[in-house]
Amino acid sequence: MSEAVRRVLTGMRTTGALHLGHYVGALTLWLEAQKDPNLECFFLLADLQALTTHADRPELIRDSVRQVTLDWMAVGLEYWKPNVNFVLQSQVPARGMLFHLLSNVVRWSEVERNPTIKEELKSVGGNPSAGFMVYVVDQAADIYMVSPPNKSGNQLLVPVGADQLPHLNDARMWARRFNRDYAPVFRPCEGQVGKVGRLVGTDGDSKMSKSLGNAIMLSDTPEVVTEKVMGMFTDPNRIHRTSPGDPENNPVFTYLDAFDPDPEQIQEFKSIYRAGEINGVSIGDVELKRRLASVLNDFLNPIREKRHEVVRYDLEGILQKGTARANGIANEVLDRAMEAMHLGFKGVNKQ
Repeated sequence: MSEAVRRVLTGMRTTGALHLGHYVGALTLWLEAQKDPNLECFFLLADLQALTTHADRPELIRDSVRQVTLDWMAVGLEYWKPNVNFVLQSQVPARGMLFHLLSNVVRWSEVERNPTIKEELKSVGGNPSAGFMVYVVDQAADIYMVSPPNKSGNQLLVPVGADQLPHLNDARMWARRFNRDYAPVFRPCEGQVGKVGRLVGTDGDSKMSKSLGNAIMLSDTPEVVTEKVMGMFTDPNRIHRTSPGDPENNPVFTYLDAFDPDPEQIQEFKSIYRAGEINGVSIGDVELKRRLASVLNDFLNPIREKRHEVVRYDLEGILQKGTARANGIANEVLDRAMEAMHLGFKGVNKQ
């Protein structure tokens, strides 16, 4: 009996360097996944998908391929392992063909009602590109380009942020529809969400984003991190140090929950914060921010050091290894899908 084929596909758009939100929402899961030698990981640099919102800034997208790759290596993604592949999306031609095939089993109403599409439409304005409107189908092609055969025991895992779950549910539905209407080509994907699905920005009001000016970057200097933390939003109803406050309405606690190595101490701080004062002990927002700045800089220091080291590496060579592996699998998946749709005219394209 052959061994089960287990693969992970996940990725990030190349629209700039990464921040703490990327780490909490995605990279923690990736770092865990790569530890399993029987789980083949494909980490996708989604440069084509970046065009859906940044087509007017292609130079940013190209530079971001480098920046994101550096950040991945700096946080500890081990690209040299046999089971770890960094894949450049634009260099996998079969993926584009899979997108075209899948787009013909997707209903337009399904694209329009996707909640993430609805939300992101607000940021791109009233006249988005066609590429933007169908990027959820494009993401499905990303996932299924490395699909194992649709057999019991095989797995296709997709670590995602909580805001990406609607995409994943759609991708699973479309794979099952294709399998039902044509042939069982795709192994329907399974999602994984981290413990902290989403990290709010330093303003406490929005998802962390460099474009919104509320992000702490993985590559920020200690001085910049401290400045951003000291300027963070806190509970507006807490006027004095001894005033009762709401930790759930203070993003400083959200960050401490995610990064502080002493969770018991943080729970004690929360109790004091809620009460305002316990047995003569109180805690101020400035004190909390100073602790957070120290915690974050302790966390980021080894990442900064590693980034300084890997900046000298042959990044194209690293991407070539993983992209070649993805191409080999994607070509096989495309062949199966083309045959299922009666488009397998292999003799026509012989060299």
